[in-house]
Amino acid sequence: MKLSDLKTQLRNISELRFFLPSGKEVPEHFHVTEVGQINKHFIDCGGTVRNEKAISLQLWEANDIEHRLAPQRLMNIIALSENVLGIEDAEVEVEYQNDTIGKYGLEFNGEHFVLTPIQTNCLASDSCGISSEKLKVNLASLPTLDNKDCVPGQRCC
Repeated sequence: MKLSDLKTQLRNISELRFFLPSGKEVPEHFHVTEVGQINKHFIDCGGTVRNEKAISLQLWEANDIEHRLAPQRLMNIIALSENVLGIEDAEVEVEYQNDTIGKYGLEFNGEHFVLTPIQTNCLASDSCGISSEKLKVNLASLPTLDNKDCVPGQRCC
């Protein structure tokens, strides 16, 4: 979801709710402690220089269980970030504390926001010799051996 999409959804809801990929709700007394643009300038494993931008929202919860962030208040925070920081319309990433800081994508399901898993990936698979498709093996075509015939080094154990 891009920042412009987030702002559109915020205009159309009365209650701000986020859910983790597991379906568990982020406690409704969360705070948005940061809104910013992250600029990532890097070289991938194939030697290609890359630039990526993302908008970061950090969700945090404290023990002030009566706190509620209204959609309009988040829109005001985003507007301030756009004006002061000059943030662009980029994909939104959400940081949320689990065992360590988790980083998620963001979707809207028509009622509330859903944090979505983000996966790592090789950006230079053609340079690394990594196939973009998973190797497909028909298990029925593999030779089978009884356990008594299986010895180390034969890849049958």
